[in-house]
Amino acid sequence: MTIYDELVARGLIAQVTNEEKIKDLINNGKATFYIGFDCTADSLTAGHFMALTLMKRLQMAGNKPIALIGGGTTMIGDPSGRTDMRKMLTKEDIDHNAACFKRQMEKFIDFGDGKAMMINNADWLLGLNYVELLRDVGACFSVNRMLAAECYKQRMEKGLSFLEFNYMIMQSYDFYYLFQNYNCNLQFGGDDQWSNMLGGTELIRRKLGKDADAMTITLLTDSQGKKMGKTAGNAVWLDPAKTSPYDFYQYWRNVADADVLKCIRMLTFLPIEQINEMDKWEGSQLNRAKEILAFELTALVHGEEEAKKAEASAKALFGAGENADAPTVELTDADFTDGVIDIGTVLVKAGLVASKSEARRAIEQGGAAVDGEKVTDLRMTFTKADLADGKTFRRGKKNFKKVIAK
Repeated sequence: MTIYDELVARGLIAQVTNEEKIKDLINNGKATFYIGFDCTADSLTAGHFMALTLMKRLQMAGNKPIALIGGGTTMIGDPSGRTDMRKMLTKEDIDHNAACFKRQMEKFIDFGDGKAMMINNADWLLGLNYVELLRDVGACFSVNRMLAAECYKQRMEKGLSFLEFNYMIMQSYDFYYLFQNYNCNLQFGGDDQWSNMLGGTELIRRKLGKDADAMTITLLTDSQGKKMGKTAGNAVWLDPAKTSPYDFYQYWRNVADADVLKCIRMLTFLPIEQINEMDKWEGSQLNRAKEILAFELTALVHGEEEAKKAEASAKALFGAGENADAPTVELTDADFTDGVIDIGTVLVKAGLVASKSEARRAIEQGGAAVDGEKVTDLRMTFTKADLADGKTFRRGKKNFKKVIAK
């Protein structure tokens, strides 16, 4: 399987500008590619995983990554997917955040001599002459096409500032600059960036002629990565001081059943053949899949030793230790309706909540779990067979009961 085929098999590719040329580049280790990271915080999040693991995969296949730190573009702010304007940061804040990013990226990417590069677009964007930029680059962009771009749609509803409107031009100029100065022939990004990235490809064509097209190929990964790394409205950080290895492990351990194999396929380095076998897993086997996902990603970010500690702590709290010590509640046939019992009723029967409405609030607030897995579905039900060997139901951090159907 070629590296391009593997990216497709892992569900990483959303859109491409020229598939045959892209295949030739990355399958033969001829791609010098960049992914941009705006420095809006002092840590990367779990939402950056897709970009980081993608860079690692391609570097392992002989291609050369450029991690483009957005010291310049962060001063404008990307409007993509936003309903309000981003907080404006000082140059000092941005420089600090960029240094933090580099330390975290080094766990994924080899920045040794002649290998990956980390470049800050502040080096060229902050020194641009505004009038010269308008004449040289601005003439290549159609305002009508820019306003129709997906990345501006949400901001247009609330009011798009002229500052943000310039973001597409700045991002496009990045690719143009990297192409000319670093032989960068490929760019990656989330599919919500499609318009911005096409702007870079088109700018190179307009400025350097159609002959440059063979080396200006845009490939996008699915923006699923931006949907990851959020829990209860808060980011899941890669910095252990902001999200502990244990909490990081637990986040991935608690992903939804429908997402666990997708995450394993996209984010881990397990062989694709092994993952294909896991596609057949169901029921309790999905809990094992979640443990594998959590361990693999925690090891990538925090090291194998921390991953083992997190795994052991989780099993001690939510696994055998909890089952062994938990008070037991037995359910009878009368507790089941048409052969099933819903999660709210179980929590009430177990004495973990006083009423079904209290059970609903606990679930909605993320405070209920079954065998260590956070409950997110208010309609979750169990059969007698599901509870024959007992399951541990928990509310909050310390209140738990083992429920068995007799």
